[in-house]
Amino acid sequence: MAVLVGKRAPSFRAKAVIDGHIEDEFSLDRYLGKKHVLFYFYPSDFSAICPTEVLAFQDRLAEFEAKNVAVVGCSTDSHNAHLAWYQIPRNQGGIAGVTYPLVADATKTISANYDVLGGHYDYNDAGEMVFVGSPVAYRGLFLIDKDGIVRHQVVNDRPLGRSIDEALRMVAALQFYETNGEACPVDWKEPTPQGALR
Repeated sequence: MAVLVGKRAPSFRAKAVIDGHIEDEFSLDRYLGKKHVLFYFYPSDFSAICPTEVLAFQDRLAEFEAKNVAVVGCSTDSHNAHLAWYQIPRNQGGIAGVTYPLVADATKTISANYDVLGGHYDYNDAGEMVFVGSPVAYRGLFLIDKDGIVRHQVVNDRPLGRSIDEALRMVAALQFYETNGEACPVDWKEPTPQGALR
């Protein structure tokens, strides 16, 4: 797996569904110099675990926005699949009400560039190149700073859901380091403001 930490996040332009509308030329470049980005991949629309994550990020979106962080999701589904999924109520397995961008990586190039695309090419007994495995994204998560540099990444296998709390902790740690120049040791937690109740 490629380690992208310390490198510029791969750039792309793709269709995305944003708050129930299709945008044709979405790019993370819109956030450069303005916001940190939490860019995450999930395997597929209309599945069992994926809506729990997509909705969990939505339910905690205000916490990310309060830290000036844009949340962006991505899967190898088409923009039409994203939009159809968006139109289904939550209690029926849909993601109605999600307002942050869901990028459509139908060509699988974004997932490949972030090295989270499952499967690989190999040769069969006849010497022909064949694809082995399932070409959908693993559960990758990338924290990208305002300069477009990846500062944190984690990739889970498809059956393993992520922790929104941990994503928020890593955002807080990066911003604490950027502000104070202090490293964040094991199990670091954001300091409680003076005078706040514990």
